[in-house]
Amino acid sequence: MDFASQILFEDNHLMIINKRSGQLAQGDKSGDLPVGDLAKAFIKERDHKPGNVYLGVPHRLDRPVTGVLVLAKTSKAMTRLSEMFREKRLDKTYFAIVDNAPPKPSGKLIGYMQKNERMNKSFVVDHEKAGHKRAELDYRLLSSSDRYHLLEVKLHTGRHHQIRAQLANMGCRIKGDLKYGFPRSNTNGSIDLHARQITFIHPVKKNEETIVAPLPQEKLWQHFAKTMRSDV
Repeated sequence: MDFASQILFEDNHLMIINKRSGQLAQGDKSGDLPVGDLAKAFIKERDHKPGNVYLGVPHRLDRPVTGVLVLAKTSKAMTRLSEMFREKRLDKTYFAIVDNAPPKPSGKLIGYMQKNERMNKSFVVDHEKAGHKRAELDYRLLSSSDRYHLLEVKLHTGRHHQIRAQLANMGCRIKGDLKYGFPRSNTNGSIDLHARQITFIHPVKKNEETIVAPLPQEKLWQHFAKTMRSDV
């Protein structure tokens, strides 16, 4: 695997990649190698480092999701990035291909998330109860084909499976997402949810950075790449 081709941005403090579907952002019970370990091995070989390579992962993307993933190359950057993600001091934009058009071309979804650990699934409920977490996102319809629709999602909270659950609850199931009601899986095991862009203040240099991840090469994604407006 050509890991270098995934790198979108790199300096002495950060490495930002375009995560592929199937790559683990963080280790899980599967025992598969997470992307952080892949990055460490790549840096060690490329830079001929004799000792251990530090690399932290301050946030996560679900395994079948593609797109922008931020990695920290120093403990200072890791500490500051973790705080930024925790305090929501970053702007994150996702693209999702769904089966049904939303009821309105744009809108806000606000609800409460109830996580079922055994099922590894979250459910949207209308009223807050003990253990429920508030979830908020904005969506906008960008383009439509004969069968599918491309949504832009601005995430304001970072709950477990939030976009997948909230869009499905609205009646817009993400293509390939069997867990949240889409009837068929994608042949490569992905779901059509892509972390498109992140904007943040660099944790060390303090300048604003905006990183955009190219869309996957699959035919439907590339169709929408040609039909959506040039400013998104």
